[in-house]
Amino acid sequence: MPVGELTLAGIERAARAQLPPEIWDFIEGGSGAERTMAANRQMFARYALRPRTMVDVSACSPGRTLLGAPLGLPVGIAPMAYHRLVDPEGETATARAAGRAGALLVAGMFASRTLEEIAAAATGPLWLQLYWLRERAALAALVERAEAAGYSALVLTVDAPRIGRRLRDLRNGFAIPPAVRAVNLDPALMSASHRATGGGSGIAEHAREQFDPTLTWSDLDWLRARTRLPLVLKGVLTAEDARLAAEHGVDAVLVSNHGGRQLDGALPSLAALPEVVDAVPADLPVLLDGGVRTGADIAVALALGARAVLVGRPVFWGLATEGEAGVHRVLDLLREELEHTMALLGRPRLADLDRTVLAPWPGPVG
Repeated sequence: MPVGELTLAGIERAARAQLPPEIWDFIEGGSGAERTMAANRQMFARYALRPRTMVDVSACSPGRTLLGAPLGLPVGIAPMAYHRLVDPEGETATARAAGRAGALLVAGMFASRTLEEIAAAATGPLWLQLYWLRERAALAALVERAEAAGYSALVLTVDAPRIGRRLRDLRNGFAIPPAVRAVNLDPALMSASHRATGGGSGIAEHAREQFDPTLTWSDLDWLRARTRLPLVLKGVLTAEDARLAAEHGVDAVLVSNHGGRQLDGALPSLAALPEVVDAVPADLPVLLDGGVRTGADIAVALALGARAVLVGRPVFWGLATEGEAGVHRVLDLLREELEHTMALLGRPRLADLDRTVLAPWPGPVG
């Protein structure tokens, strides 16, 4: 990565130049025609910013508290599997960078470092993401380990009863290389993810074997009975599901379409955000992921009611180019851009970012 790279787009170009094509496609690909993946980015361009002047912006503060934990910036690292695909240290490097930046880290269920190793490397808030497995004993064991290791919340992904049709992986016959494993689960549960088949995907085959498509709202009671940790639902895109989440006592909701990797044609996350925010009590935190690439994007999401945003692919770009330093650079760029945007908007505190900041973009978008 060029020293002093000034944008995430530059880090992206550097990462693409050095990663094997099949790994790049696994990280970058969406489902179907990738309409939703593209729309996640395009949606931000539909908003114009309304700056206020003659405001003291000598000190802009991007810090806030989320589920009782202080953050240096309203950004988290989205749950992603197999960080060791792009860096030998994997999730431990990511955890150190997140801590340095004051960002949240959501470790993925299919992490390539142990939950305990990640926790030992983390110095900031740390959550664990879960898929609903057919093998509930494995799920319960992960919850118990996370609680013992000091994780402070669980994030249940609810938009994946089956894996989206990811054409890049299917064309590549993609499977996880043998040297990279989801080390927190029994190898027998993960074996399909390592099997490449002609015209198939090891990721898709693994999901068919192990993900439980019968998950319903009533199953949350089973999970609640096994942990004292706050519960966040990831994959909420409608007011109807947001209201049900609140009624079932979840502690936060994450507006997400899985980075465009599940239902192609689903709402862009930013388009769904206002209806979700309006559907839940004001004290229930709403988070957003999908398409965030600049500090201005963060400001737009916060103005629409998000308490924080998560970023995914850009973290892999930074990790692939410079390991821990690359991830920290990604997060630091977002912080610098957010503070810059807040100053020029005349909104020096995150609490000042509300819907009066925004107007429709006055002209063609794109």
